[in-house]
Amino acid sequence: MELSDFLLSLTPFDTDELKDITSHFEEEFIPKNMRLIEQGQVCKKLYYIKKGMVRSYYLKEDGKEITQWFFNVGKFMSSVDSFFQQRPSLYYLETLEDSVVYSISKEKMDLLFSKYHKMEQLGRLASIEMLTKVVNKLNAIQFQSARERYEYMLAEFPDISHRVPLGYIASYLGMTSETLSRIRRG
Repeated sequence: MELSDFLLSLTPFDTDELKDITSHFEEEFIPKNMRLIEQGQVCKKLYYIKKGMVRSYYLKEDGKEITQWFFNVGKFMSSVDSFFQQRPSLYYLETLEDSVVYSISKEKMDLLFSKYHKMEQLGRLASIEMLTKVVNKLNAIQFQSARERYEYMLAEFPDISHRVPLGYIASYLGMTSETLSRIRRG
């Protein structure tokens, strides 16, 4: 989905507003396995994914990677707390496929928020959508069986098992690779 179509799906911008807003974003090609941000860095950009898939993850003390989230086509992504609060990120962001994104800096985003009330509305709606997804994932991890968590993930990311290594999926779901394999077989 094009950035302009996504923006219009959330907020009714007029043609001139939309043209100005999209002019503040830069289209970028990012190859597979590229880190967009490292843990401890301040996230300088917010991204909209036109093509590809990205994951956020953190490293446990033993070096094990734990996937926090997957970001797919038609979604904004960033290390959100780092981007909006300009503090060091707790997470890494890494492309899982060759990706095409639209990026915007914090300064340009703040400019658009102050210039257009509708951008503040869009930010609120996008924040509510993300918060809802985070709460749903937290509820799934805390209250659902391993099979229910897997089904929840498939509803959220239908083609993920063909695009993402199973170890990443297992860590996202809070289970071992062996448990995930049993669920997929059964």
